[in-house]
Amino acid sequence: MRYISTRGQAPALSFEEVVLTGMASDGGLYVPEEIPQLSRDDLAGMAGLSYAEIAFRVMRPYVNGEIDDTTFRDIVEEAYATFSHDAVVPLNQLDANHFLLELFHGPTLAFKDVALQLLGRILDHFLQKRGERAVIMGATSGDTGSAAIEGCRHCDNLDIFILHPYQRVSEVQRRQMTTVLADNVFNVAIEGNFDDAQAMVKASFADQSFLNGTRLVAVNSINWARIMAQIVYYVASAVALGDPHRAVSFCVPSANFGNVFAGYMAKRMGLPVKQFIIATNANDILHRTLADNDFSKRELVATLAPSMDIVVSSNFERLLFEAYERDGASVKALLERFQAEPSALAEAPLARLRESFASHSVDDATILEVIREAHHRTQEILDPHTATGYRAAEQARADATTPVITLATAHPAKFAEAVVKAGFPGVPLPPHMDDLLEREERYTVLPAELSAVQQFVVENRR
Repeated sequence: MRYISTRGQAPALSFEEVVLTGMASDGGLYVPEEIPQLSRDDLAGMAGLSYAEIAFRVMRPYVNGEIDDTTFRDIVEEAYATFSHDAVVPLNQLDANHFLLELFHGPTLAFKDVALQLLGRILDHFLQKRGERAVIMGATSGDTGSAAIEGCRHCDNLDIFILHPYQRVSEVQRRQMTTVLADNVFNVAIEGNFDDAQAMVKASFADQSFLNGTRLVAVNSINWARIMAQIVYYVASAVALGDPHRAVSFCVPSANFGNVFAGYMAKRMGLPVKQFIIATNANDILHRTLADNDFSKRELVATLAPSMDIVVSSNFERLLFEAYERDGASVKALLERFQAEPSALAEAPLARLRESFASHSVDDATILEVIREAHHRTQEILDPHTATGYRAAEQARADATTPVITLATAHPAKFAEAVVKAGFPGVPLPPHMDDLLEREERYTVLPAELSAVQQFVVENRR
């Protein structure tokens, strides 16, 4: 298995190399050169298996023997033993044909745990094998940072620096990051928005000379291993509802597009999926692109679903690469135009996307309405991101006879402000976090300047 760049100019890499590299040298993102296939018998044979066993079977072709089977199975089992529910990602039935896939039973109560509990262990394995240390830099709009920190805090060979937008994440999200006082964990609050933080991370990967030879590693969703790990829960949940004997649809709260792209990869592997529904908040570039072919930047809007407050959807590039039939030059040209002016997709690639994807956008008032409505109908309290998916699944599903699985991306306790605004007294944190709001915090506020951030990294890495 080799991995190639979406922009077509970087060298192909092995799995180990692509995990340690993150972004391609030409500015693109890595994808598999060939997509492994799951036969109907493969899928049927997963019925009733543990989540860890399904994960091992789905991911094994992507690892391609670069971690021996015994070690890789141990890594997978250790990663998912950290989840509080034996099913890891249980399905919760909401009505006759609408299901909630609960992805929030990991250590930080968000779907990012599913990938990052695994990625931290894979990184540490490869660095130990090479006798190297590395620096992780990541930007977060809320959930990635805490999940990355939790996945890497015990890693012997990694120092982790997470950038979050100052005063633009929820208090629970911030404290889940800033109360981890491990020697290898550094939190930086950027006086700007998520896109400012993401741009500085991308610039640091493009020119790593400030680290004087130390390897810089990505743990956000530009790292292929993140996508690989997320493919698994699409397969596991679909099989639990009878795949491959009947197709299912998925509704995914989306911003940076890594989560829903993993679902698309599951479909490309052979999982029968009728439809993907992309749910966005007011920052709706994905919805505008699919609905109106309006692939253009707009000003960031602060919403009740802050993890989706993103203007530039990084992982959408991976889907564009597939829509443009893996023509890296066309993808590069489109994204260069996008940076400078309002853009649109060519007719044929847009038509290909519309064959598999629908979309729906939800504003803040609707988010509050949905939280109340969903509780009245199901007795479930949804976090604001999952609420966008709940409404989108109802509005954009192709038909009512195909089961639709809405991805519940976070525990509602992480977003108590929205839950209270919807009229509820709040949601208690799980017992292992019940003292979170009293724990000591440690973070550094920096201006949104690349030089200041890079100097902080250099001065604080071990």
